[in-house]
Amino acid sequence: MAATAGAAVTSAFGAAARAVATNKGLLSDPFAEPLVRAAGVHHFVRVIDDDRFAADDTGGPRFLDICAAHARFVDEFLAEAGAAGLRQVVILAAGLDTRAYRLWWPPGTTVYEIDRPEVLDFKSEALRGLGAELTASRRAVGVDLHRDWPAALRRVGFDATAPAVWIAEQLLIGYLTPALQDRVLQGVTAMSAAGSRFAADHMPTWTPLQLEAERSFVDGWRRHGLDVDLASLTHPGQYHYVPEYLAARGWDTVQRTVAGLLGAVGLPGPRRGGPGHAEFVPEYLTAARP
Repeated sequence: MAATAGAAVTSAFGAAARAVATNKGLLSDPFAEPLVRAAGVHHFVRVIDDDRFAADDTGGPRFLDICAAHARFVDEFLAEAGAAGLRQVVILAAGLDTRAYRLWWPPGTTVYEIDRPEVLDFKSEALRGLGAELTASRRAVGVDLHRDWPAALRRVGFDATAPAVWIAEQLLIGYLTPALQDRVLQGVTAMSAAGSRFAADHMPTWTPLQLEAERSFVDGWRRHGLDVDLASLTHPGQYHYVPEYLAARGWDTVQRTVAGLLGAVGLPGPRRGGPGHAEFVPEYLTAARP
């Protein structure tokens, strides 16, 4: 992938989780594994190939199950939004997301994918090579979230007067600075008409206990051969609590737990006292604009 090592890892992480989940029968993403292999992040290829990782509970591999459970939850969330009549879907920091190819969408649905141009170009080319066919109108919005992404979204046809459903997976967990995270949520709010919906995972804050858990998490991946400093990709700091931040801006929010997401797909919750301890497990929310 024509991107930095860190960018390749973050883009491939979700695809690796979906590939492992597909092999376990937890969801269906036939494109996830080929995309991980094409991205060339050899560690994640080994995660998929090596049965040892599938049952390991040392933090990193277990976190793949959590990401997969959230991915399936989001699939269902999108299906419900489509049944309610929403026809605009925006995936923030889309990475190697394949929902525009693997889900059934109501006629007239447009899926907007926002990410860096090189990531979206890589994915488009790889999926063409796989013979993947779109199941919705897809519009790639090649712009960094540091830039004026709302303007870029409008330029490709997004209608801010019509409701939309927004997805932020593995984004509000420290990958953005606190200030940029606030700006992204403000942009989402400004572009959301009444009836819009939002789903995301998020880290509540970065306490000393969470920083210690993060170090254990990173060490677990490093022991298994991932030669990228995952800690350098996050921005510890004073983040606003996302549910409260959105509620103060007119959203009705619902908080959800990782135990609930895992239980819905028949998986046990995080084990207490290890690197998968709840201190380093994101929280989850859905929100709606009345």
